Amino acid sequence: MAQPDKHRFAMQLAQLSRGWRAELDRRLADLGLSQARWLVLLHLARFDGLPTQRELAASLAVEGPTLARLLDGLEQQGLVERRAVAGDRRAKQISLCPAARPLIAQIEAISGQLRNELFAGIGEEELRICQQVHSRMLANLEQL
Repeated sequence: MAQPDKHRFAMQLAQLSRGWRAELDRRLADLGLSQARWLVLLHLARFDGLPTQRELAASLAVEGPTLARLLDGLEQQGLVERRAVAGDRRAKQISLCPAARPLIAQIEAISGQLRNELFAGIGEEELRICQQVHSRMLANLEQL
């Protein structure tokens, strides 16, 4: 692949990522959640058990203090709860409150609809090839 083609691909990938996230933010604006907060809720919903604050921070790739501020806001909204971990007074487990479940369902429905719209006209083979390319690029990035 020629350098201009690689540059164009990289620019399109960045533009797609920013645009996708911006459109999702726009569609989720009526839910009263910032991007950072709805991401926390989605990550929490995907854990099998109750993660610790440290595990959740790692999942989100954010620093502990950043997550602590996000959790403070989500607690004030009645969407999450922090619980002490038996045997480790510094650790806290994070759980979703019942009020978060319908909100997460709305987030999932809205994001699913957007995903369907963005993948319109893209065939299975095209998607498979794109996933292979992205996987190789991610593997290369991890080796840097």
